[in-house]
Amino acid sequence: MTHKKKQAYLAEWDEERIRKLAEHYDHQTEDEQVAEHEAAFRADGQTVMVVPTELVPEIVKLIGKKRPA
Repeated sequence: MTHKKKQAYLAEWDEERIRKLAEHYDHQTEDEQVAEHEAAFRADGQTVMVVPTELVPEIVKLIGKKRPA
């Protein structure tokens, strides 16, 4: 018999919220996806950039220090 491991969620996230998010993206049209990406590039106070993959863990730590989860 196998036991299903209990999923751990980040603060303020639960299975229902994740399911709704997945459903949202699963049902987006290609035009809606493009519009969402374009809006992200235009968002005030945020920057989108390409970084070397090996730097991602350090960047995530810095973001966590600036804005707690």
